[in-house]
Amino acid sequence: MKKIAVFCGASNGNDPVYTEQAYALGKYLAENQYELVYGAGSTGMMGAVANGVLENDGIAIGVMPRFLGEREIAHENLTEYHVVETMHERKQMMADMADGFIMLPGGAGSLEEFFEIYTWSQIGLHNKPIGVFNINHFFEPLNQMINHLIQTEFVSKDYEHLAIIKDNLPDLFTKMNMAQPVKLRDYQK
Repeated sequence: MKKIAVFCGASNGNDPVYTEQAYALGKYLAENQYELVYGAGSTGMMGAVANGVLENDGIAIGVMPRFLGEREIAHENLTEYHVVETMHERKQMMADMADGFIMLPGGAGSLEEFFEIYTWSQIGLHNKPIGVFNINHFFEPLNQMINHLIQTEFVSKDYEHLAIIKDNLPDLFTKMNMAQPVKLRDYQK
């Protein structure tokens, strides 16, 4: 893995630990020669992770749809800044550039990006590791939901470890670097 796409919110959340750990992820990326691919924002979790990368001499690549760039403040110091027309183009460009994915706390948009990448892996559109940085136990409900989907057989047990959910960066990156491609299911009977 060289480039990591990070999905996260443009808000800070209600506890400073979220942005502190987003910054820590950015710093970790830079110090370990990973490049950041993200939504190009300068606020909230997006700004914190980008600042963590840039303030530690790392590479931060932003992708923002034109219409959002007119309403949101794009980070001014990015290594690369790409403007696309739609959200779909943004997600596709980020997915194409990335060698792996990490979700940080965020809102519905972050979850949507995560579940799209999760689904794309299930159906064989990519074979890249998917990490979830479980800051302050934020993603415990997500972990429970994924387990519930598996228990009720709406998601195959084959995908039990598709989302790598860890609450510290060294463990998260160790597991992501060791991740094996998932076995594709044959839905024909």
